Order: sequence, then C-alpha cells, then structure tokens
Amino acid sequence: MSTLLYGDNLNIMRHMDSESIDLIYLDPPYNSKRDYNVTFGAVAQSKAFKDTWTWDTQDDQHMREIAQINP
Repeated sequence: MSTLLYGDNLNIMRHMDSESIDLIYLDPPYNSKRDYNVTFGAVAQSKAFKDTWTWDTQDDQHMREIAQINP
C-alpha cells in the first residue's frame, strides 16, 4: 500500500516511523532561473536557494562515481 502525503516535509516526517519510509520525493520548482528567499516576518530575509541549473567538472566526477557504483 502506498500513501501520498502533501505538505511541509518536516511537519509530516516528525510524526512518521523512520522504518516505514521507502521513498521521499521532493518537487521544488527546478530551473526556474530565480533566487528564492526565506522571509522571517517582515524585518529580515535570507537567501534560501538559487534555482539555476549548472554542470561543472565536479558534477561530471560525481556522475562517473554513481555510474561505477550503479552501472
């Protein structure tokens, strides 16, 4: 049996049995070419993440390592 849960993952996962999780799928707005901020009230905000896709030599190395482990 599968259950789909929608919402803030931290709130949901705090109430889950850790032995019951097979997969966690996250779907933020990938490659929107925007910077996203976290707002703390109306006074301060912090950069949450930059959503611009790039590929460099370090990514290439990681891909080769993954391919060696999981051909």
